[in-house]
Amino acid sequence: MLEFNNSTPLTMGVELELQIVNRRDYNLTRGSDDLLQIINKTEHGYDIKPEITESMLEIATSVHLDHHEMLTELTAMRTLIVAAADKLNLGLAGGGAHPFQHWEDQRIYPTDRYRLVSELYGYLAKQFTVYGQHIHIGCPSGDEAIRLAHLLARTMPHFITLSASSPFYQGVDTTFQSSRLTSINAFPLSGTMPFVSGWDEFNAYFNKMSNLGIVASMKDFYWDIRPKPEYGTVEIRVCDTPLAIETAVALGAYAQTLSKYFFAQRDLHPTADTALTYSYNRFQACRFGLNGALINPLTGTQSSIKDDILQTFEMLKDVAEEMGTDDAIELLRHRVLSSESDADWLRACYEKSGSLSDVVRQQSAVWMAK
Repeated sequence: MLEFNNSTPLTMGVELELQIVNRRDYNLTRGSDDLLQIINKTEHGYDIKPEITESMLEIATSVHLDHHEMLTELTAMRTLIVAAADKLNLGLAGGGAHPFQHWEDQRIYPTDRYRLVSELYGYLAKQFTVYGQHIHIGCPSGDEAIRLAHLLARTMPHFITLSASSPFYQGVDTTFQSSRLTSINAFPLSGTMPFVSGWDEFNAYFNKMSNLGIVASMKDFYWDIRPKPEYGTVEIRVCDTPLAIETAVALGAYAQTLSKYFFAQRDLHPTADTALTYSYNRFQACRFGLNGALINPLTGTQSSIKDDILQTFEMLKDVAEEMGTDDAIELLRHRVLSSESDADWLRACYEKSGSLSDVVRQQSAVWMAK
């Protein structure tokens, strides 16, 4: 049986996967080991580690209730790793996918788990060189985690749209706002969690999958949103890594505010009908961003993703003021009203320079605050 380690409700943390690039043509480079050696010469106490390929670095915050404190921590982490990158003449960048790297050039990081993933999934493991933001929200019980995950599922197009930063992939404009999730779709255990009523039913499902030899742990599920029992959280996994840490923090605060609203609204009950439109709405967000369509499976009505996000912000106004997340929501609202997205900014950079190398140079400068 999976034990859900209950945590303080509405605590949060974020994980960010970062691109490691050289400063010649700004292609990806195998720099994670060298970076970690420099970083770990300083006693820091931060969670900074390698990811599945050697051109990736993952940073994770500690547990927070206040998003301002989380921003302070991320800023300090950035200062530390940027200093290390400068010593090695490396760049670091946000963005959901590197614009022109080729997956066959990547090298799997040599840990037992990543070797097993590579052996199982073949070339897909190297294609998994994409970069996301994960958001964890604390839950008081496994039953509450299942309920929250189901209720949050309808808002996943919001998080895809607000973080979209992977318009280019393998040297071409994909015409998508977020191409990253397409790489994840190839994994057989991607998509959405099955509709279960609570933690006992989820455990029964997990045990069946385990007994069939399909999964060994929760890490084998690449779902868009999943319970994380060892942390006592629900984990949102659809976001591209934003270009700036301020956006990443605002997205965490948005998830926290939504979760407080859902925890309080006990008359809201998850419905299996969400699955009817989930894949369609998800595609619309990846492909068109704010201009995508979003269908409500309960009412049968359709709106733009932009309008749905703005209506949700309005619904959360009192909750955000109570929590002190209104400044984060306002940052996101301004981006929506201005039709600003990281994907559009990256395309504008390319339109000016005609060089994907220069695009990466500029997005690296944004993340490194230079």
